[in-house]
Amino acid sequence: MKIVVQRVLNANLKIDGKLVSSIQKGLVAFVGFGENDETPNLNWFANKLAGLRIFEDEQGKMNLNVSQIDGEILVVPNFTLYANCMHGFRPSFIGALNPQKAIVKFNEFVTVLNQMLPNKIKTGVFGADMKINQTNDGPITIIIEN
Repeated sequence: MKIVVQRVLNANLKIDGKLVSSIQKGLVAFVGFGENDETPNLNWFANKLAGLRIFEDEQGKMNLNVSQIDGEILVVPNFTLYANCMHGFRPSFIGALNPQKAIVKFNEFVTVLNQMLPNKIKTGVFGADMKINQTNDGPITIIIEN
């Protein structure tokens, strides 16, 4: 499992021109599952994401997590995190978990996050052609993987 986390001032996600999800200050988390990730520790990943202290405190130090700033998280399924670009110029996605299994894992992950941060989690749509507009803050980009 891999998560690419970006700190944002705001973000919105549209499908076919229609607004599906939007957040104000918080995190956009692109989540992907690999072929060997059929039993990832979803609690560990959710806890790590929710607990990341990447927002500034009163002294300007990155010391606060998303809940401490009353922020939200937009969770976006993204199999392309498992792209292999080692050979040629066309990425191979053979390392990504098959969609039938990955959607189950994605939904389980979102459920765990919702339990940790009720009413603060928004999502993209698995398998959809999503258009994401976000204002990165920092920029701060963190990769979580095991």
